[in-house]
Amino acid sequence: MRMGPTDYLSILKTAEELPFPVGKKLLIAILQGNTGNESVKRNNLSRIKQFGSLHLYSDADLSQEIDALQRNGLIDLSGMRGKEYIKVITLTEKGRAELADPSLHRRRLAGNGKSFMTEITESDKSIFAALGAVLEKYNDLQKKAIISDSKSILCLAGAGTGKTTVLTKRIEFMTAYRSVPPRKILAITFTRKAKQEMLTRLRGVPQAQGVSIETFNSFSERFLRAYGDLVYGKKVAVITFPERIRLLQRGLESQNLTMDRAIDIYFSDSQIRSKTKEQLSFTLMNDCYAILELFKVDGRKIDEFSCDCSPQQRKGVDMILSLCRFIDDGMKRRGLRDFTDQLIDCYHFLESHAAYIPKYSHILIDEYQDVNAMQIALIRLLAPENLFVVGDPRQSIFGWRGSKVGYILNFLEDHPDATAIALIRNYRATEPLVRLANASIRKMGLPDLEPHHTGEKDIKVFDARDEGDEYTYVMKRIKESTLPPEEIFVLARTNRQLNELSALMKKESIPHSVRSDEQRRPVEPKEGEVILATIHAIKGLEAELVIVMGCTPGNFPCKSSDHPILDLLKREEYDKEEEERRLFYVAISRAKRSLILTYSGKSMTWFITDEMKRLIDIDIPAAPKTAPSKRKGDLQIELRTWRSRKARELGIPAYMIMHDSTLQEIADSMPLSAYDLEGIPGIGKEKIRRYGGEILDIVNR
Repeated sequence: MRMGPTDYLSILKTAEELPFPVGKKLLIAILQGNTGNESVKRNNLSRIKQFGSLHLYSDADLSQEIDALQRNGLIDLSGMRGKEYIKVITLTEKGRAELADPSLHRRRLAGNGKSFMTEITESDKSIFAALGAVLEKYNDLQKKAIISDSKSILCLAGAGTGKTTVLTKRIEFMTAYRSVPPRKILAITFTRKAKQEMLTRLRGVPQAQGVSIETFNSFSERFLRAYGDLVYGKKVAVITFPERIRLLQRGLESQNLTMDRAIDIYFSDSQIRSKTKEQLSFTLMNDCYAILELFKVDGRKIDEFSCDCSPQQRKGVDMILSLCRFIDDGMKRRGLRDFTDQLIDCYHFLESHAAYIPKYSHILIDEYQDVNAMQIALIRLLAPENLFVVGDPRQSIFGWRGSKVGYILNFLEDHPDATAIALIRNYRATEPLVRLANASIRKMGLPDLEPHHTGEKDIKVFDARDEGDEYTYVMKRIKESTLPPEEIFVLARTNRQLNELSALMKKESIPHSVRSDEQRRPVEPKEGEVILATIHAIKGLEAELVIVMGCTPGNFPCKSSDHPILDLLKREEYDKEEEERRLFYVAISRAKRSLILTYSGKSMTWFITDEMKRLIDIDIPAAPKTAPSKRKGDLQIELRTWRSRKARELGIPAYMIMHDSTLQEIADSMPLSAYDLEGIPGIGKEKIRRYGGEILDIVNR
């Protein structure tokens, strides 16, 4: 059910009224009026005025609304003092101000997206008409984004709305019709592929020759090539892939570790089982350099890393941090730099040598939802008279790399005189798919996309008995499809799922290639091959049929990915659950005609809302699950009984076996395998080895 525009006030009032901070689940129980909740009964929380005030809404509805309030800074979700692993909700000063005057932030919380819409004026229409054939193939909002003369422009471009087309056409318009000198224009994107595409599109525009098209990396690299002697005063070079490997190997040697031992310390048993040694070594190396870059971007030191983790996890974290320090020192001694270093060095030099700052009158930035703190600092230093940014907050999925969705969401606050233009016409997908994508991201409060294509609904869900059944079904659908193989994407949250499916597809002689975000050079779709890919690696591509595997709460939000240290990273402005919802949006918005969601073992991911369920169909009735339904309360009692018996057998306190919060999480998530257990906080490899079999027996019987 879609929540009303003022229902969020009940959540704020409840947070204000509570006698002590509570977690998200308990807050939802209070709002729903759940008198059977143990914490509600024990603390007499049913006496709160707001108790049951939002009883009509589901867990998913309330969870999304709470996430929206946190994202907008009205509530805070942080660790309890002394027990950082327990996350509790508190009302912020901004939230208190909202209760005093609800109109303050209504435009962002009402969920209608109107604050991002721009009126097409009569003056605009006159200009459109005067330009005639120049703009005839664009819709009115695209035309507005191309010709607007506002100094600052935020162009929100949803999936399939033609953002690259608009960006390059705006450059053409500025040079050909506004007489802006090409050398005064800088366009920045994020990948070499996107840069090359823009250069190709502008190649046939004589007036645009001389416009600088760069990535953030190439911009800083080009500047440092010109002024490297002034910046460094010594010879430096960008670190190569072999040099990365050598530094990692020497770092391991400094800790008296072999690669095999480091892999055993860092990864879980299931991760080790699902990958080759080469893949695990590559991931470990990538994680070291990723953590280094992340801290450089944020201007922090490695020693400031903090996480809530088990002793086993702590061992892996300490090893990685030691390797990071060794690598960082080694790079400095050898005069080696990575791309992040180059961006930082470029920024610091320009900051202290203003005479060298390039003078651009117009800067255009693509994929603005992916910018990080250092990139924002560089743009502010360049201080263009005209700034045009285009991006889609719905597709902000790189928080773990330092990107912050707040930069695009708060652009209008940072630039009060800016014009906002939302491109909402989706030219990629059929109407049913566009409606589903809108529903999946409803709580971001952005304008709904409008479909350009009609088409019949072809959105299905397959409820499998287990992962093996899931893989068999996926291969069956591929074999039965009449589409060219390259028009089929199979997406998953983790590489484990892709590797297992790939092995089965090889046995069945199904041509395919695997596209992972860990690969040095992403595999592009090839004729005659189905693409298997992680969702991060498929961003920007599209296919007729998209199959998204593993749509369970264990994968969305992913509790145990392929990068242990990134999973443990605690970042003040990185809301992992919100980013996982956006990641799901990216996955389903790749489809042009057909979409299949598959899952097994558990219910579907928790942010599949009632609105979304009405837009999809069950493909085949599921066979009975391996685990019959069992009341969570009964299961928790059984788990506590088992823990007490185990504690007596071993002669140790019960809490040393497992905390209450861990037992509660087991009862809530109903794990069916050791892999599922790994995603539960408070259970490490050693406890799974000791107690995993007994716990799974209790859950499954």
